[in-house]
Amino acid sequence: MTMLDLCYDSLDGLSAGDALGARFLVSGHDLPDLLDGRLPAAPWPWTDDTEMACSIVDELRLHTDIDQDRLAARFAEQFDPYRGYGGGTAVLLRQIREGVGWREAAGAAFGGRGSMGNGAAMRVAPLGAFHAGDSRTAALEAMRSAEVTHTHPDAILGAVAVAVAAAEAGWARLTHHRPEPDELLDVVLAHLIDCRVRSGIVRAGRLLGASVAEAAYELGNGALILAHDTVPFALWVAATRLADYRAAIHACIEAGGDVDTTSAIVGGIVGAYTGTGPNGIPAAWLRRREPLPGDPRPFPGPGRGSVDG
Repeated sequence: MTMLDLCYDSLDGLSAGDALGARFLVSGHDLPDLLDGRLPAAPWPWTDDTEMACSIVDELRLHTDIDQDRLAARFAEQFDPYRGYGGGTAVLLRQIREGVGWREAAGAAFGGRGSMGNGAAMRVAPLGAFHAGDSRTAALEAMRSAEVTHTHPDAILGAVAVAVAAAEAGWARLTHHRPEPDELLDVVLAHLIDCRVRSGIVRAGRLLGASVAEAAYELGNGALILAHDTVPFALWVAATRLADYRAAIHACIEAGGDVDTTSAIVGGIVGAYTGTGPNGIPAAWLRRREPLPGDPRPFPGPGRGSVDG
């Protein structure tokens, strides 16, 4: 497998999780139906999580690294306000589209404090997968990708945490060595300085045997749309369900809250490890997911590069 293959598998995991998770933000669907195999009707539209992740993947595919000016311009060009963007991000991207520099726009957000939202974390897993085996580079590139829209340390370090987890998941797939949940979280913690996101991940490490409800209660489920309310729970799910994509997304749906975003983060990390296949991203979900914009690949058939063969 190439690093771009891992990146695309992470994007598939992210976008399928995002699109399915978004269906559970509205009435008419519940987890028992999903567990019984009664999937929501197609198509499953994806949200801003996937739209921004696609921009990052395009940058990596075309240039292999993150140039902040380029990425800001791509975010603004691809911006579709009907994809569920938060108000702050929508304003910022409109400003960039109108010629305001991204440094000025992002730095002025929330009275000059910068956004501490979960938007930088929700889109970054494919970048981490692209740097499988090099978590330091994944962390640095995640910081660059985050700063284009989020300047608050919690938001930036939330993106770092997700990228490192995805890099480790991709490396585990390549080496056929799945880390224990505490091992995965420890690697992530080693790349973070003290902040609320780090404190939440430390708490997540103490809850590895907890139920989904208990973990969501203790860590948050993204309902506040903040990095520290989203990333620790998402990493708890990914660490405890790394080899089972369906179970990981089911846990996000069970927890409620910002389901599309937690499912996108978790799906991006776990998808980097599982690929498609029996325990990976279900082909039926990918068929129902709205097609990705400009996707150059053939449809990813079951078993392609998966850990199951």
